[in-house]
Amino acid sequence: MAEKSTRRSGAVIMASLIALLGSLAYIMLLAVINGSLGFICAMGVPLAGAMAIAKAMGEHIPLSYGFLIALAVGCGVLRGLLRYFEQYGNHYIAFRLLAVLRDKIFGALRTLCPAKLEGKQKGSIIAMITSDIETLEVFYAHTISPICIAVIVSGAVVIFVGVVSSWYLALIALLGYIAVGIVAPMISSGKLKASGVRYRGEFASFNAYFLDSIKGIKDIVLNNAGEMRKEEVNRRSDLLLGETKKMKHDITRAGAATELMVSLFIFAALTAGIILVHMEMLSLGRMIIGVVAVFGSFGPVIAISALPGNLTQTFASGDRMLDLLAEKPAVTPVENGRKFHFEDLKVTGLDFSYDGDTQILADVCMHARKGEIIGIVGESGCGKSTLLKLLLRFWQKSHGQIAYNGTDIEQIDTDSLLDNVTMVSQVTYLFDETIADNLRIAKPGATDAELEEACRMASVHNFIMTLPDGYDTRVGALGDNLSAGEKQRLGLARAFLRGSDLILLDEPTSNVDSINEGMILKALRQQKNKKSIILVSHRESTMAVADRIYRVKNGRLYESK
Repeated sequence: MAEKSTRRSGAVIMASLIALLGSLAYIMLLAVINGSLGFICAMGVPLAGAMAIAKAMGEHIPLSYGFLIALAVGCGVLRGLLRYFEQYGNHYIAFRLLAVLRDKIFGALRTLCPAKLEGKQKGSIIAMITSDIETLEVFYAHTISPICIAVIVSGAVVIFVGVVSSWYLALIALLGYIAVGIVAPMISSGKLKASGVRYRGEFASFNAYFLDSIKGIKDIVLNNAGEMRKEEVNRRSDLLLGETKKMKHDITRAGAATELMVSLFIFAALTAGIILVHMEMLSLGRMIIGVVAVFGSFGPVIAISALPGNLTQTFASGDRMLDLLAEKPAVTPVENGRKFHFEDLKVTGLDFSYDGDTQILADVCMHARKGEIIGIVGESGCGKSTLLKLLLRFWQKSHGQIAYNGTDIEQIDTDSLLDNVTMVSQVTYLFDETIADNLRIAKPGATDAELEEACRMASVHNFIMTLPDGYDTRVGALGDNLSAGEKQRLGLARAFLRGSDLILLDEPTSNVDSINEGMILKALRQQKNKKSIILVSHRESTMAVADRIYRVKNGRLYESK
């Protein structure tokens, strides 16, 4: 898999993710306050001991031994409570936002479908909804507040050490915080960024390939391709494992470098303290207090230095999610447009190209009136299905006019368009629910009698009645309990149930035998007085039911005389 760098910088991704906090920002603020106080309390335990030792050595400490003991115990107890509230706040925000992000992604998918989702791997989308979103939980629960806490605690320690002990020790501590909390993460982030992007990309690719293998297991078995598929799954698995090892190796090296850096700065602080005492610039008791404060203060910045290992994956996941949210749909729904009740359709001078270069349809002209069956016939790949999608405004036409009742499709309210025009595609998707539930997607309040009538019209009622539970029979995961022809007839039944005045049929008889094809065509002929039907097929036999026939060749329509 080719390497891919994130198009956005880490700072831009982080800012975009933080902007999603919205009204939850106040909870994040409470988490930061609790976390900062918690770390100060954690440092308070050894500091109380250091002050007691300094007091015993004759240093003027205006606190009694009893108070110092109580301070140590109190800090220990408070540390636990504050840590709990910090983590509760962080995870509350994280899981609330995960729900918000999933809702945003589903909203984006609804906006992009169906046009912009045709070329996307379904496994990659599933990976985004599941693993990528879960990865962002680390950012919200373990990234934002640790950075804020490190800044607050480090600043407080520098001031405390400078005032109580020595500004020289405070300067060493400050340099340590900058090196461990800023310089080291920047260096390691640059090294880990590429491996994190490669890992997330490889994970999404593997997920998509594995899902395709599961969906196509029957065809794999029938074509005896199991061994070949298995080898490819193993190869991709090894690639993913290799990327994981590289990433973990880089993370481990970065962690070791950080620990070494912390040790060096602690040693530098101890050495500087001894020198200051030797030069009589600092008393031994105050040196002990200052050095102990510095020793115990690196926890928050160490937490920051460990972030790049997680942030590489977080940024890669965040970048993928932001790409989806930023992607523009092929068309923008028309709201508050004109509403209509279908009477006629007229297409004039229609041009279309997916990429702006390759012409798919050119100067297409056709018309259809209520009560007609219009046939469109042509070889596979000639643009028949594309024309039907343009009639539903799934794509933006390049030029020309598609007019319903004399109104161009660009001015028609999208909801009104979808109420009047229904399309049955070549592949009908069935949910793992009952047949009745699958049919009621077209008309939620449909009665049993309406379901039966629609299924009779689609020549599928008799088949349904042979099933164990009739209309209450569950379809099965991915609809594998039904043949392709049965799925297609159920899709046709959906269209009849919906009751739209214009039905677009894309190869409705491609997966049925000649007997069922005749029954479906008979049902279509019976409906022509109530509706208009545009029937697309590569079969000449299907055109027998059409009142008028258009032939597609080289992206142009020619009406048969």
